[in-house]
Amino acid sequence: MGLIHLEGPGDPRTSDYRNLTDTQLRRRLEPANGLYIAESSKVLRRAIDAGHSPRSFFLAEKWLPGLSDVLNRFPEVPAFIGDEATLEEITGFHLHRGALAAMNRPAPKTLDEVLAGARRVAVLEDMVDHTNLGALFRSAAALGIDAVLISPRCADPLYRRAIRVSMGSVFQVPWVRLTDWPGQLAALRKAGFTVGALALGPDSVPVQDVGTAGHERLALVLGTEGEGLSAGALAEADLSLQIPMHAGVDSLNVAAAAAVAFWECRYRNP
Repeated sequence: MGLIHLEGPGDPRTSDYRNLTDTQLRRRLEPANGLYIAESSKVLRRAIDAGHSPRSFFLAEKWLPGLSDVLNRFPEVPAFIGDEATLEEITGFHLHRGALAAMNRPAPKTLDEVLAGARRVAVLEDMVDHTNLGALFRSAAALGIDAVLISPRCADPLYRRAIRVSMGSVFQVPWVRLTDWPGQLAALRKAGFTVGALALGPDSVPVQDVGTAGHERLALVLGTEGEGLSAGALAEADLSLQIPMHAGVDSLNVAAAAAVAFWECRYRNP
């Protein structure tokens, strides 16, 4: 194994792991450098199982026995080993979930690739909260969503918090970042999708009615936290959908609403 024992926090070879708690910095740095950080032994294993390749590992010595099989699979990949104080000084937080790995980002998929064979897709407009994004991906994987499409201003599904909250589901569900928003919603209709926007409005129909309507291909569009969907996105939709609620509550957290909609609108074999 390519074990490298760190003598202190200043080793320049650990630059991929520096300042992990600086969200704004990492959101710029990681995509620009073609990497993402897999946090926890379970997540990095799922990344590798999905075919992603590691560029380095980063862990305390006590985690070596549990990851020896992974490290032995990649003897050419450096594994930085340090005491907990050194690792925390580099990253900015205490590593209590096992190892980290700097992973090479896979080549981005095209819209045509993720839509091929898909019957149910989720479309996200400007969702910026990584916790909600990760939770939504986990629900998408669990409840039969075939692909996730994200608008240009959405948060990064491969940011470490989104990956962690999703329990690695971001590696299971194909996703693509759109470049023309909301114009590319027209491409969904051209591909045979009915586009349903989750939004409160006078013409909104209960989501369960759409779920039982037998749509062969259905795209569910969800908006950003708080603001909801833009007027442009709503104008591109075929339907407006709502989740009926009780006790005067008018909305759910977007990740919770997505899970309800995914279940109600799941594909049902004819």
